[in-house]
Amino acid sequence: MEKLISYPISVVYYLCFGLTLVIFHPIQWICFNVFGYQAHKKSVDYLNWVLIGCTRILGTRWTFYNRSQVPQNAPIIFVANHQSLFDIIGIIWYLRAHHAKFVSKKELGKGIPSVSYNLRHGGSVLIDRKDPKQALPTIKGLSEYIEKHHRSAVIFPEGTRSKTGAPKPFSENGLKILCKFAPHAYIVPITINNSWKMTKFGAFPMGLGNHLKFIIHEPLAVSAYDFPTLFEKTQQAVTGSIHNS
Repeated sequence: MEKLISYPISVVYYLCFGLTLVIFHPIQWICFNVFGYQAHKKSVDYLNWVLIGCTRILGTRWTFYNRSQVPQNAPIIFVANHQSLFDIIGIIWYLRAHHAKFVSKKELGKGIPSVSYNLRHGGSVLIDRKDPKQALPTIKGLSEYIEKHHRSAVIFPEGTRSKTGAPKPFSENGLKILCKFAPHAYIVPITINNSWKMTKFGAFPMGLGNHLKFIIHEPLAVSAYDFPTLFEKTQQAVTGSIHNS
């Protein structure tokens, strides 16, 4: 029944979603090229605020727990499980004070209004998953950037989305580079629940009435642990709070 009801609602949602991306693309261009980084960053924040508003059409609710735990005026490495594109929308808006930059696949860097422009010009990095020699120095540059500017990097160590919510094995390579070249950073594990339900029927129609929950766990100072311990603690924090209800 939910799937049947969702068809007409999803049409309205996608119209609003697509229109938002198209409208904000030139806004981003003007902000970036005329007014600089801060204006562009604000335009991206409000783009994602509107995108979250669009999900209300689907009956979606959003909750972020423990936002006050994120350290201020320090480089941050957010490490989260990955369930859908809504993970990214939520992190950009609700954690906007930390200037989140993403490690994304290069395919997203072109062809998508607003999204591709932000990935290319907003400080995120695009990697070729098939070319580790390219990916590692690119991530190194991001870690040096957050170390210098006290901003944040977001990495999804699973490497791809979970279509059922069940966590996939974590890869340590990208996180290891971020920690090595941002030695004053804090790792902040985030557990994301129910995001996968937004696309449980595929790209169309959308899931209805979902409550997306983001749990922010206790920060871990990179300098306080050897990497194997840090990696284990991070993975346990993220995956230990994943549920499918």
